[in-house]
Amino acid sequence: MHAPVPLKIGSRQVFAIAGPAMVANLTTPLIGVVSTTAIGRLDDATLLGGVAMASVIFDCLFWLFGFLRMSTLAFTAQALGAGETRELTAILMRGFIVAGLIGAALIALQLPLAAVLFDLMGGSEGVTRAAKTYFMIRIWSSPLAFANYVILGWLVGQARANPALLLQVVINLINMAATILLVLVYDTGIAGAAVAALLSETIGFLLGVIVCRRYADGGFAVPLATLFDQAKLMRLLAVNSDIMIRTAALIAVFLFFTAKGARAGDVTLAANSVLNNFLLVSAFFLDGLANAAQQLCGRTFGARDARGFSDSTRLVLAWGLGFALVVAVLFALFGTALINVMTASEDVRRAAREFLPFIVLAPVPGVFAFGFDGIYVGATWAREMRNLMLASLAIFLITWWALQSLGNAGLWCALIAFYVARGGLQGARYPALYGATFPKS
Repeated sequence: MHAPVPLKIGSRQVFAIAGPAMVANLTTPLIGVVSTTAIGRLDDATLLGGVAMASVIFDCLFWLFGFLRMSTLAFTAQALGAGETRELTAILMRGFIVAGLIGAALIALQLPLAAVLFDLMGGSEGVTRAAKTYFMIRIWSSPLAFANYVILGWLVGQARANPALLLQVVINLINMAATILLVLVYDTGIAGAAVAALLSETIGFLLGVIVCRRYADGGFAVPLATLFDQAKLMRLLAVNSDIMIRTAALIAVFLFFTAKGARAGDVTLAANSVLNNFLLVSAFFLDGLANAAQQLCGRTFGARDARGFSDSTRLVLAWGLGFALVVAVLFALFGTALINVMTASEDVRRAAREFLPFIVLAPVPGVFAFGFDGIYVGATWAREMRNLMLASLAIFLITWWALQSLGNAGLWCALIAFYVARGGLQGARYPALYGATFPKS
């Protein structure tokens, strides 16, 4: 073990992590775009609907297990800050074990899981059949996809953001190239798109293991007593379960939002879909800063560096607010033009313009929602984050219920209230948690 070294926190440290994370986030949506475009070129609406349905299922399913990246990142950063270099490899190996067990469980349960999920989706017979074909192939990528979450968290947790970015870009590029080749050249249809996803996750995992081997102190060998340390395993289980519940609540909000938009009619659903793209763009930047918060706060937490932790919090939130204001101004100035580019339907354009003010408002409360998420993950204040997310979900539902007479405007008000609640509740709780973590001597 090496003695902890105080980390000087500045904007450079923030963007050394946030910058690559932002770029990686920007490449991720290209997978869905290429898959949809490639299948769309086959001129078969059933296949297109199938890949769209299956993609939504995997987005939510894999998102639910995003705790593998977040907890690995936090524990790695804390071990690094504490100077526990030998613990770093154990954290990676524990992550791989959990990823493998969860992935194996999903594969074993694929038939009942598919039956439940596709029944809930309620697609037509042809679309459901196509989606099941995609599902039954891509589900085999689960252990590899989850292991890649662990690799990403482990690298970013050590502030090795550039190799993490490179791996993400490689996975996405392989996916895109394989999809184009299998679907458009070899005419394998929706199965080809699923095989492309499986192939990209496999190659990404193999490359990730090679990269991790380079940074693992003493290789991957970990004594069994260290690997299965009961106290660390129980802490890992507690943090992961809390983050999973928190993520499930977050997913519930967006699924509820989509479902209510769909019930309001095709035009409203389409307008909300267009506007959601604006939210995704702002999320790319804010999530990059959240990654920086996770690493810097985790590292200073592990080093018991109160000032460094406080500086990390302040810088991440300050830079996030700056980005949010710029994004909000750009949405206000160019939002209408972007809406016109994204849809040719005049009815959808009109509806989207009506709700554009909500999009202009969203980035500012989003700063505190994303920023404090990163801070809480870095400090592994997972139980508090879980409870506050559940409270935010309740505020979202209560706001929607109270304003449902306003129709889609009420739905958007509820979403903004959810953003405000997430950041506001965590911000209000932060001083007490900080004081308990770093008591004054």
